[in-house]
Amino acid sequence: MRPRLIKSILVVSDILMAALSWAIFYYYRKVYVEGVSFEIDDKFYLGILIIPICWWMLYFVLGTYNDVRRIYFMRILALSIQSFFVGILAIFFLLILDDEIEHYNSYYTLLAAVFLIHSVLTLIPRLLITSYIVRQIAQRKMGFRTLLIGGSEKAVSIYSEIHSLPKGIGNDFVGFINLNGIDKELDLELPHLGHLQDLEEILNQYDIEEVIVALESTEHERLRQIISRIQGRDIKIKIRPDMFDLLSGSVKMTNIFGALLIEVNEEIMPFWQFVIKRLMDIFISMIAMLILLPVYLVLAILVKTSSDGPIFFLQERIGKHGKPFNIIKFRTMYTNAEKAGPQLSSSTDNRITKIGRFMRQVRLDEIPQFWNVLKGEMSLVGPRPERQYFIDRICEKEPQFVQLNKVKPGITSWGQVKFGYAENVDEMIQRMKFDLLYLKNMSIAIDLKIMLYTIIIVLKGSGK
Repeated sequence: MRPRLIKSILVVSDILMAALSWAIFYYYRKVYVEGVSFEIDDKFYLGILIIPICWWMLYFVLGTYNDVRRIYFMRILALSIQSFFVGILAIFFLLILDDEIEHYNSYYTLLAAVFLIHSVLTLIPRLLITSYIVRQIAQRKMGFRTLLIGGSEKAVSIYSEIHSLPKGIGNDFVGFINLNGIDKELDLELPHLGHLQDLEEILNQYDIEEVIVALESTEHERLRQIISRIQGRDIKIKIRPDMFDLLSGSVKMTNIFGALLIEVNEEIMPFWQFVIKRLMDIFISMIAMLILLPVYLVLAILVKTSSDGPIFFLQERIGKHGKPFNIIKFRTMYTNAEKAGPQLSSSTDNRITKIGRFMRQVRLDEIPQFWNVLKGEMSLVGPRPERQYFIDRICEKEPQFVQLNKVKPGITSWGQVKFGYAENVDEMIQRMKFDLLYLKNMSIAIDLKIMLYTIIIVLKGSGK
């Protein structure tokens, strides 16, 4: 069964069970608590329509439907209990507390009833679906396309250990990349896909979902470089437990399907905060575009009259998980400014127009990017997007730069606030350090702080 179909079944099940549980509770409340005859009225229909949608939204915000193939019993129980407590309390205070009842003990009865009815009806199909997924994984009928990196005894040991387990743990091995030399024993079991220098091409070509890195515990630097090259992608990375103390940042022991490996924890912030971040992006961008409409018109006239060429400047940049998109800005340079090839601008760059220099100083050239934010290509706050040409130059010196691709790029960033525009690759690496620091401490509060500092820079005209 395809992941999308499983997700659809889970969503439909949750909505139907929410509607059924509300109908049963409504009947129980009217007949057994209020002591009146049950009648299907407007309130009943309204509850059947609205409450299930509210439950679905709550489940979505809490991340219930994220990567349903990785659902396991403890995870679905934890997510369910968390959402049940939040949702039931909301129903109690919004819909039950104002009921006219004879004795306050009835409130406790109603609260217990709605919790019991909803949780039981919702959990039964959820656990059945989870059981199906776990059984499919255990029978090796479902799994994640896995690449094994390493050609040593450790790689052979990891593959043999996983392959010999009586139940599958979710790894569908596509092949392996050798590090030192092709191990003949491993070559008999798995296809040899290439060498380490081909890593990015192999990840794309075979649509890899998981990577298991089999390295000796003494190869600290090599491990760091390999992980840095993968981390910007939507790929799970697993390593041997004896490498736990080698990694900076947080790691977690994953017990999904009884996995025997340590998973590098790439969860930057809780999913519900990402939802709030996206809602903030949409709301603020819409308001900003409406408020700034006169500014757009004035700048468009100034750009058009200052030099020949289009008002807006489109350029391909690299976004989340390495996906390219066209960033939109007010044009600040003369046309054909890069006829000699990709170049970074500087404070004394004669390619910049007079109005362009002013716009860059107060960051007004960036405001058309609210459209990129609305389209979901960018966020208000995030590492500034770069061109592939400069990403390649940076990664030659600092491979960890690709970690910034874990999140959507932003109109403003901590690096942009602290450092400003970079004029060469070395300065881009300097700015990268601030963006990596943001990545490790990412939160809604930090985003609000960065937006505040950006507004101050714009008002002062102190941008670099």
